[in-house]
Amino acid sequence: MELLIVILVVLAVLLVGGFFFLRNGRSTHAPTIEPSALDSRDAELEQIDLGSGDLDADGVLVDRTVDEAAAELDVDEPMEEPEPATFRDRLGRARSAMAGYLGSVISRGDANAETWEELEEALVRADVGVAATMEILETVRNRAQEEGIKDGAAIIELVKDEMKARLGGQDISLAEGGDPSVWLFVGVNGVGKTTTIGKIATREVAAGKNLVLAAGDTFRAAAAEQLTMWGDRSGAHVVRGAEGGDPSSVIFDAVEHAAAAGADVVLADTAGRLHTKTNLMNELSKVRRVAEKGAGTVTETLLVIDATTGQNGLVQAREFTQAADLTGVVLTKLDGSAKGGIVVAVQNELGIPVKLVGLGEGPHDLIPFDADEFVDALFS
Repeated sequence: MELLIVILVVLAVLLVGGFFFLRNGRSTHAPTIEPSALDSRDAELEQIDLGSGDLDADGVLVDRTVDEAAAELDVDEPMEEPEPATFRDRLGRARSAMAGYLGSVISRGDANAETWEELEEALVRADVGVAATMEILETVRNRAQEEGIKDGAAIIELVKDEMKARLGGQDISLAEGGDPSVWLFVGVNGVGKTTTIGKIATREVAAGKNLVLAAGDTFRAAAAEQLTMWGDRSGAHVVRGAEGGDPSSVIFDAVEHAAAAGADVVLADTAGRLHTKTNLMNELSKVRRVAEKGAGTVTETLLVIDATTGQNGLVQAREFTQAADLTGVVLTKLDGSAKGGIVVAVQNELGIPVKLVGLGEGPHDLIPFDADEFVDALFS
């Protein structure tokens, strides 16, 4: 009997010891949660004052529970509007391309032959174009002689005044007047037509417009999907067709849909095309004709140009003008280019206004062109 009691006591000791051994072993190998790994939401909840309400039988606060406090974190706070892009902030590269020459002109004092050579070099470097540069400097030289101006800094101000005069006075508004109005976007591959449409859609919907987006680029892979994404973001309806289908029919269908829905404007994407390909340029003419066969009226045909291409953009503008009756230019990637002077070349040689410029990647970085702000940012 005594032996049996001893055996039972030993077994009991072994069981209790094994329990504590396993418990301690499991704790030793358990992962340690560092405070930095806590979910930010939990951290916020820890900072919430739950108040001094009564506790129920289970110790839960009656007046204000953790769930009620957590719900306060889900209240949507109004998002701050992003700061609008400015020419002064975004034209650093173009300004840098001219800075050395302008600095020499100012430091020299009175103008001489080298002054005019450096001014010419500065404008050509900025891609104003040889023809436009010669015209601007000839006008400035004559005015300086008439007014007896010799100081280099004052002559630079005359150059700025002349450029503002050439660039200003243009109607940069996007025309309406159709039922609905149709805005066609054209250009070579990769200049950002679809993104431009998305940014304009964001702006116009925010202004209260009812828009339809036409996915007329039926040849580029995922072009329709990209436009649909912008439509979802902005709240605009998207009309698309079969991949590889006739772009004219897609745009026609979009116009008819817009007319039936009472939409204000159709923003029509088109496939990128080389300006040297005659058959593709002829197709663009067809797109414009078909867009006006129904209820709509094409009030804008906007050429999208990548500013980093410089004078090649001017060549594109000439060819597209002949094929599609351009009404304006959208200049993208101006913030990343040292060739901002292409604005002057386009308007000087073709008489087509630059209506919008891209100064960044954000949807609010596509802004109306302002001649005074542009010239001031380019020079200082």
